Amino acid sequence: MGNVNKAMSESVTRNQEFMLASQREQLERQIHLQNEMREKMLALQIARSREMLYWFGAFYIIAGVGMIAGYRRSRKPGTLVPLLPLTFILGYQTDMCYGSKLARLKMEAENILGFERELVALPGGLPTPASLDEARMRQEEARRLNKAMYQHKSGHY
Repeated sequence: MGNVNKAMSESVTRNQEFMLASQREQLERQIHLQNEMREKMLALQIARSREMLYWFGAFYIIAGVGMIAGYRRSRKPGTLVPLLPLTFILGYQTDMCYGSKLARLKMEAENILGFERELVALPGGLPTPASLDEARMRQEEARRLNKAMYQHKSGHY
């Protein structure tokens, strides 16, 4: 009987080790999948910013030429004033798309996560399975009450 218990114990231990390794592999795959999705979303945002830069750059050139032509005709320096904020916007957008702005943003984000963690903490802390169940129950109760309220108002009982 001792050999059977020992064999079963070894089998259970091997099964637990296999399940642990399987769970670890699944978790690693999920992490890689989430990271790949994050990278794709970030690449899409950068591409969108670059596309916006092309359009804004064209607008800037056309508006700049128009303002310079207006200044040449009127000799009023006020016609060139809008170039100043437009130049700052164009510089910011260019730095974001092709400069080191993203690297500086990453560094600042790392500083926030390292030294100012309270700024990104969720209000009320992380959700727990119990809090999720409680919220689900409240939602079901509200849905049930709304359905009963709707039936009562419509005359259906």
